[in-house]
Amino acid sequence: MKINIQSPDELRAMSPEELTALAADIREFLIEKVSRTGGHLGPNLGVVELTIAIHRVFQSPRDIVLFDTGHQSYVHKILTGRADQFDLLRQRDGISGYPNRRESDHDVIENSHASTALSWADGVSRGFALTGQPDRHVVAVVGDGALTGGMSWEALNNLSPESDRNLVIVVNDNERSYSPTIGGLATYLTTLRASKEYELILSRGKRMLHNTPLVGKYIYGTLHGIKKGMKDMLAPQGMFEDLGFKYLGPIDGHDIEAMEKTLQMAKEFGSPVIVHAITEKGRGYKPALEDMAEKFHAVGIVDPVTGKPLKASAPSWTNVFSDEITLIGAENPAVVAITAAMLGPTGLDKFAQNFPDRTIDVGIAEQHAVTSAAGLAYAGVHPVIAIYSTFLNRAFDQLLLDVALHNAGVTFVLDRAGITGDDGPSHHGIWDLALTGIVPHMHVGAPRDGARLKELLRQCVAIDNAPSMIRFPKGAVPADIPALERVAGIDVLHRGQKNQVLLISVGSMASMAIDVAQLAHEQAIEITVIDPLWVKPISGNVTALCAEYSTIVVMEDGIKHAGIASTIAEALGQAGSNRLVHSIGVPLEFIEHSKRTEILADLEITPAAIVQQIAGWIS
Repeated sequence: MKINIQSPDELRAMSPEELTALAADIREFLIEKVSRTGGHLGPNLGVVELTIAIHRVFQSPRDIVLFDTGHQSYVHKILTGRADQFDLLRQRDGISGYPNRRESDHDVIENSHASTALSWADGVSRGFALTGQPDRHVVAVVGDGALTGGMSWEALNNLSPESDRNLVIVVNDNERSYSPTIGGLATYLTTLRASKEYELILSRGKRMLHNTPLVGKYIYGTLHGIKKGMKDMLAPQGMFEDLGFKYLGPIDGHDIEAMEKTLQMAKEFGSPVIVHAITEKGRGYKPALEDMAEKFHAVGIVDPVTGKPLKASAPSWTNVFSDEITLIGAENPAVVAITAAMLGPTGLDKFAQNFPDRTIDVGIAEQHAVTSAAGLAYAGVHPVIAIYSTFLNRAFDQLLLDVALHNAGVTFVLDRAGITGDDGPSHHGIWDLALTGIVPHMHVGAPRDGARLKELLRQCVAIDNAPSMIRFPKGAVPADIPALERVAGIDVLHRGQKNQVLLISVGSMASMAIDVAQLAHEQAIEITVIDPLWVKPISGNVTALCAEYSTIVVMEDGIKHAGIASTIAEALGQAGSNRLVHSIGVPLEFIEHSKRTEILADLEITPAAIVQQIAGWIS
């Protein structure tokens, strides 16, 4: 399948029949390409016609099109001349799975986190008004799942009084984020979806009454006068209108003509307008539609016909956590699980099946999740929040001042820690060690394998007077790495023949650290590798051990700035030691998408490169 569109301007010359054929071609194209590379397939199959309509009505890049979240931008990329780059989607030197300013003038937001687009839209549209650009429009495409985030409602509150903004908010309502959208807003949107029935009833009534002799038209006039009251009862779009927005919808998001007419009305209105579009996640692809859990939200490499993975996946870190937290839940009725709309991806689906009353899905609302967990802890239960490392960034204030300040016994389980690869800079989990390092009373564990994940998770759940956290990477869990011995709570993984270099390995870096030690031995460099298990607080036993070695090196899969090496160096300084601590980790910069192994090689985090660095340090 080949699609040759170089500019969205080409869409305006197409007939309805050509547009319908194009939509079908785009779906076929997406299935073909994404099944080979992996990516967010389901969301993009659902926005084909919607995106076509947007680009027919608005003139990108002069008009700004914002996506929340960016994983629904594949069709936008195709329509803006990037179809020929999809063979390298999310691959090294290929296009990103999210909007990217370096790729195109049509892309604006690079952050793929949810609930941000409306604030961007507020800022951009306000900027256009302030700089005398009244002919430029802003379109924000917001999934219904993103509206569960508080930031969306903060933006709506600030937008509502404005009457001079060329701003159109398209609510892409597919009833889902990863999983079905949760909460009061989801219920509200469900009610709105039924409003078509009201319009149908009203239309039939009008025809009937106008055909009634003498009094019919007067009766209809009275009914029409109370239309808004009836409509608010049957389809309460009044909430949006009370905030100051014109509301249009619900519209069939797969009807290009209907969407186009509605968007044209919204464009001409001259103040903020909400267009409510009903779409179907995974539309046109049977395997996605049959995936009731996630509708093929994100897939790896799959058979394009069946949607089945082409190779069996090995047990993952997430799988190990899923099994263990379920066992813990059976043993301890005080344990409750919290997810922010990611039940399956974080491994809490099994816990939910066994303990539905103790599983809480707050929707895409990480800040609320963390503060709510503090309240749960106060009430006598032990919350376990399973979340991607990058998404904890959004709730740092709540972790610091609602959980830690109150010594709340809340456990955070961070999946996708470290370099994650394909999803790019917004998804690398490289900030958590630095951020949690400045949280008082925080306990942070970094398991090196599945056995240690189980061990540390149980220890976390036993801490009821302070926050605790464990972190692990994306992907397959390695074979267990037994310790040679455990000394004062520290696991010795490899012992050098003399006390020359102490290599402190953090979490999943253990296997590479052992490879480094073995390779260094061949070059007459003797390295002892230890795993402290708990990296915050740093045990005094670790600093005491450092005194026995001439060279100290820390390997971590987070940013070096304010990371574990910095923490150990500070602890040594406080103990009166001036010994230098060398750091192997991630530089303080945003890392583009590529395979994890490729990124690590770029950063010179490989056994050979590390041995070379250590050789330089000891010379």
